[in-house]
Amino acid sequence: MSNVVVAAAVVVLLALPVAALVWWARRHRGMGSEADRATLRSLHAANRAGRALREGLSQSSAERAVRSLRPLLTAPVVALSDGRTVLGWDGDGESHRAGESHSGDVLAAARASLDDGRARVDRVRCSDPRCRLRAVISVPLVVDGSRIGSLHAVDTAARAPLIKATHEVAVWISGQLELAEVDRRRSGVAEAELRALRAQISPHFIYNALTTIAAFVRTDPDQARELLLEFADFTRYSFRRHGEYTALADELQAIEQYLTLERARFGDRLRVTLRIAPDCLTVMVPYLSLQPVVENAVRHGLEPKSAPGHIVVEALSDGADVLISVEDDGVGEDPDRIQAALDGVAHADSIGLSNVDLRLRATFGERYGLVVETAPGEGTRVLMRVPRFAARAHAGEAPAH
Repeated sequence: MSNVVVAAAVVVLLALPVAALVWWARRHRGMGSEADRATLRSLHAANRAGRALREGLSQSSAERAVRSLRPLLTAPVVALSDGRTVLGWDGDGESHRAGESHSGDVLAAARASLDDGRARVDRVRCSDPRCRLRAVISVPLVVDGSRIGSLHAVDTAARAPLIKATHEVAVWISGQLELAEVDRRRSGVAEAELRALRAQISPHFIYNALTTIAAFVRTDPDQARELLLEFADFTRYSFRRHGEYTALADELQAIEQYLTLERARFGDRLRVTLRIAPDCLTVMVPYLSLQPVVENAVRHGLEPKSAPGHIVVEALSDGADVLISVEDDGVGEDPDRIQAALDGVAHADSIGLSNVDLRLRATFGERYGLVVETAPGEGTRVLMRVPRFAARAHAGEAPAH
């Protein structure tokens, strides 16, 4: 009866998001029947296993996941394998994990299940009269059409409810591993875009900065030395290799260093105003996401303008988000051209805007892309929205530079 309840709970699990399950479980803690309590225990175990599996299939994640999967399946032993080794094992009878020749019952079953791509039941071979394990149920784990591992339940017999529950849990695990793969690919895209951004903006900025510093070497050596220090700090920040995210305060500091060098080049033609709410300084943003927008305002908004120009950088709380804007009163741009560049269907000589837009969407979701308001002769305003709290962006991934 308990395995029937578990199987039913797994079917419910596959149909509902984890967040909804947790809410439902908390609302129904007072339910007193054994079936209700079994369902709640199953949901709690699945939630814990899911957190480990979202890291992908590895020895570390498998070892943590099987500890929650065993009570979910109510089997004496639960294991996860990648076909080369048994990554995680929870329960007794580890002699059946893999023998001296690496052809133990579970590992051999894993290889056979991955070879034919089907669930299977194998007899456990054991000479120990005290061992009651007699059957291993194996179900492949499939991600993007490829078999990457297998789930195993080892019991005294291959009971039909346990076979069904093992199959349903394997389907759910495959879904968690697919989400982990999506996260990995998304992070890879973001890292590739960051490398592309560095390659794109660095030559232009380095040339202008060094040219400006060289102009001060003879006329004002002290100023040249200060600018050189600012240049060194900025480039160290721009080319650091640690962390995908940084606090807004760090990004603003990099902007100040960048603008110090640009003020030396533009003189009185460049005026900058910062309006930053104190509670926004600690919000985490993708590393090197704000500076390219400011550089775009200087290079394409104010540099072609003969009169003095003004840039306003603002960050304000907006509910659960922080709204960051960079506005200039420069020459402006054709909005269709900018949108085409953001969409990736046309090239626009706007440093980093499409790159930053892609990284924001990859990190936080589609609704967090850049919004650009512009028109010829009307200046440009770039809006960037970031969540105040995001699971993938936290201080632990953004060490101080």
